[in-house]
Amino acid sequence: MVAIRPGSPLTGSVTVDGSKNAALPLLAAAAALHRPVHVGNVPANADVETMLALLQQAGWHTARPVSDLHTAAILPSDKPQAGSDLDIAARIRASYYLVPALLGTYGRACLPWPGGCRIGVRGMEQHFKVYERFGDRTTIDDHGYVVEAASTRAETVSIMLPFRSRGATIAALLRAVVAGRPLRLGMPNLSPEVLAVVEAVRTAGWQCRVSEALLALAPPLAAPMETIVWRVPGDKIEAGTLACAVAVTGGDARICGVRGDDVVPLVRALRWLGVPADMEDDVLTVQATGVRPTSRSLRAIASLAPSGLDADFEPSLMALALTRPGTHLFSDTINPGRHGNLVPQLARLGAVIHELSPTKCRLTGPQQLTGTGVEATDIRTGSALLIAGLTAHGVTTLGGLDQLRRGHADLPTKLYALGADICEVTP
Repeated sequence: MVAIRPGSPLTGSVTVDGSKNAALPLLAAAAALHRPVHVGNVPANADVETMLALLQQAGWHTARPVSDLHTAAILPSDKPQAGSDLDIAARIRASYYLVPALLGTYGRACLPWPGGCRIGVRGMEQHFKVYERFGDRTTIDDHGYVVEAASTRAETVSIMLPFRSRGATIAALLRAVVAGRPLRLGMPNLSPEVLAVVEAVRTAGWQCRVSEALLALAPPLAAPMETIVWRVPGDKIEAGTLACAVAVTGGDARICGVRGDDVVPLVRALRWLGVPADMEDDVLTVQATGVRPTSRSLRAIASLAPSGLDADFEPSLMALALTRPGTHLFSDTINPGRHGNLVPQLARLGAVIHELSPTKCRLTGPQQLTGTGVEATDIRTGSALLIAGLTAHGVTTLGGLDQLRRGHADLPTKLYALGADICEVTP
């Protein structure tokens, strides 16, 4: 566990890791292409390491060059033979991104139900409907699911999603790549993580047109022969967490390695709360020293819409809002179990948060928290509790670091580099 207590305002400069949420589908996309791919800026968090191990067990070669440990090389096997045990797929939610690659190599994907953070039921119904549109057959039971590939056809696959599902959008993209078929996908998810996959398949020669209404994909006229090189974008959620930590302490800092377009909703929320924040040349700057907070009430509504607030920003903003005047509303219907994890842990620190429903809550700030023992029950809850601990009187001890490290290789070290009074302790 780590211990954290209030100290000086956070200052300095820090660089975010590559995005876990972008790295996982990019690694699956590399496997789906069935050709050598080098993926740069790959983070070393636990979920990514699980995905790389899963690829190895499923028959791909993976390696990290000694000269650059943040690059992962994904190579198809000359003699593919799937491992008999893919149970580690149950450790992460993103294991479902491997279905198209497995179908392309073996004609069949047999996986356990995905795991990951326990933040509510997030079913795979839309994934299965995508595969059905390609003619694939799906069977399920209590332990997992099996998808069996249809015979190859050439006509365009047209799909209209009922909502902007990130997972189903990526499933459709990768299934089209494996099948070599044109795709017309209505109401696509256009999050930075999806657009990273779109840009990646473009470099492999695929023709892509993207709008809010339609994502159109066409096979390459001639695929490039050389090894394909991709780069994972910087982690926008880690950047947002660090920005909220700097803001809550009234500090000034530069957070490097994140694309400006990826954090627009976060910057908008910070400014609404009176925190000066700007983006320039992949650097997010927060200058909160001596700034008087506004009394404006924040409405942090998680959304799948283009340019909407990513649900993963919400926990860190909640920890910040506890220190800001106003009555603030938070809503996350995308991850219906997240508030059930986060709100009780903040309450242990003394936060008064009114639950209006399982997915909506309201709080009035500023509130003074008191340090005590809390638990990172999921990745984003752990991040928010680190921020809360920066203002709570006394010492806050955070357990459950295995959950936090699933998404961040070492977030406490980045906070320490900015001057946080934080250290690892033995229980």
